[in-house]
Amino acid sequence: MTALVAALLWAAYIVWHALVIIYISVLLAMGFSPIVRVIERPRFLPITNRLPRWLAILILYVAILGTLALVLFLTLPPLVRQAQALWDKAPELFERGQQFLISKGWLKEHLTMREAVEAAPGTGGDAVGKVAGAAANVGGGLFGLLTALILTFYMLVDSKTLREQVMLFFPRRHRPRASAASREVVLKISAWLGGQLLLAGAIGATSAIGLWALGIPFFYVLALLSAVGEMIPVIGPILAAIPAIAVASTVSLDKVLFVVIFFVLQQQVENHVLVPKIMSRQVGVSPVTVIVSLLIGGSLLGIVGAILAVPTAAILQVVAAELMTEEPDAIKK
Repeated sequence: MTALVAALLWAAYIVWHALVIIYISVLLAMGFSPIVRVIERPRFLPITNRLPRWLAILILYVAILGTLALVLFLTLPPLVRQAQALWDKAPELFERGQQFLISKGWLKEHLTMREAVEAAPGTGGDAVGKVAGAAANVGGGLFGLLTALILTFYMLVDSKTLREQVMLFFPRRHRPRASAASREVVLKISAWLGGQLLLAGAIGATSAIGLWALGIPFFYVLALLSAVGEMIPVIGPILAAIPAIAVASTVSLDKVLFVVIFFVLQQQVENHVLVPKIMSRQVGVSPVTVIVSLLIGGSLLGIVGAILAVPTAAILQVVAAELMTEEPDAIKK
């Protein structure tokens, strides 16, 4: 048994990338499951009481993709225009920033943009290799996401069979408790998934309004970066604020100060109002547990581990509560 356990752990270490994709698919299936059940029983269609499960899942996928397409349709034209304007204005911004650094004595000599790019770290002879490696990582990430979505579809289709097979691993007398715990886990994961999307939308919308009110150019692009950064715990909001501060520095130092204050206040409101309400009341995970799980998840798997930390903590919390709860028979005795 010891040798078997060691072999299984070694095999899991070898295929950990595949296990992460499977785990992400399981979380997505749990998060989508309540929505699929609602779509399965449409009250607004008198012709049928229940839709086929595969059709309900397909409707959900089409709704998600349609929403993304609508968002891109509404935001892509101004994004392209502002990105093009930012690219055209890049030499002027570079010169203004360089003159500011020279006036403060932080830069000794004037550089051209080409010289600055060549002097930047990581842009030497292996720059092509690094770009190719980054492109390969992005391609691998997109392939992994597509694989997870396909696997999620089939998990949702066969969810009843999969759930019954998992219940077989528990003794018959423990199956009701295991079934109740699994339903609680599904509700927590669904609340977490909806909360993440809600937070990203709120941060993106408030960033667009705030940066527009402050008169920061290219606010569409910067707000989209803020929304995407919100999906990455801990470092995401910080990384998303850096481009906004850089663009504000090309306008005036007062704008930089206002942008910094805006992002600090935004994060304070999010951390002390939005996140506690969503994570504590809906998901049921305390702030201490969130911080500890983010630290552990980030140390183990980097950004992916940080993203998966909170739902994993919610699952472990349900499991620990069930293990520490005495059975009704034992209480009677």
